[in-house]
Amino acid sequence: MRKRSMVASEWWDYTTLDEELIGDAARLTEKDLRQLAREGFETRFYDTLEEFYLAEALEYLEAWKQSTPDNPVGICGPIGPTEQLPLVARLVNELGLDLAGRDAHFWGMDEWVVDGKEVGLDHPLSFARADLELCFNRIAPGLRMPAANLHFPRVAAAAYSASFDAARCAVMQGGQGEVKHWAFNDPLRRAGAWQDAPPPAAEYLRLGARLVDLHPMTILQNARTSGGGNVAGVPCQAVTVGPVETWKAGRVSIWHAGTHDNPFGMRLTSLMIGKRIVDSAVPMSLLAAHPNVRFSFYRPALAAGAAGMH
Repeated sequence: MRKRSMVASEWWDYTTLDEELIGDAARLTEKDLRQLAREGFETRFYDTLEEFYLAEALEYLEAWKQSTPDNPVGICGPIGPTEQLPLVARLVNELGLDLAGRDAHFWGMDEWVVDGKEVGLDHPLSFARADLELCFNRIAPGLRMPAANLHFPRVAAAAYSASFDAARCAVMQGGQGEVKHWAFNDPLRRAGAWQDAPPPAAEYLRLGARLVDLHPMTILQNARTSGGGNVAGVPCQAVTVGPVETWKAGRVSIWHAGTHDNPFGMRLTSLMIGKRIVDSAVPMSLLAAHPNVRFSFYRPALAAGAAGMH
């Protein structure tokens, strides 16, 4: 039986991994990270936040420029990071990119759930609200895509999941949380069939868009980054895009700005994906099985994470 988590004993997470793997990840240099790239796993590095977020914004335009009414294309995007969103709107407006005429699409990745229902646009932490306020409502009315082409996840997830078959998802963007998730694909509870070992990768990859319970690390992270530090104000459940929908994306593009995870976490998932070490206690590692994954790093965020008092 594997050891228990050091932070949440009733859950699986990366602290249940073998100590040798954790030590190997902690010792990685930037040169090592570059050498982990392989066919199907690309790494990119940016020296400034300006070029980092501009490159992330340009992925939206890259996807939407492929879209036509006969072959609709879109991108699935995160809330965290969000700094790219105003840049997307600015670029669309400046370039006059007609998203409506192209039948372009967008998928939100996830949304908070309270009392069994996804939160509304009046909730201060609403992801859909952030997408609209930071990006889509800023696009000129003559250029913006119709509301029907904006797909936000719902607790009743069937229609959202089916929309990934109605239009092609060229890119699924994401960040990486402290629990090593993309979207809210968190590690599972240590219960039932998964009491002694986390679920096999094949079992986890069968999960589609769904209602999820959030790992305590995820709640703490979101209190820090979005909730003003108020843990009690962060919902404990969410609805999220799943591996099933993720594998319909042509590319999975993860953006590491150093805000939502730390230097060790970025090293760990890079190592596991680069070396094809999959473990559902580290959900991001399952992307090792996807044929086209790109990690983009803000280089200063990779500063050595050696232990020591500060």
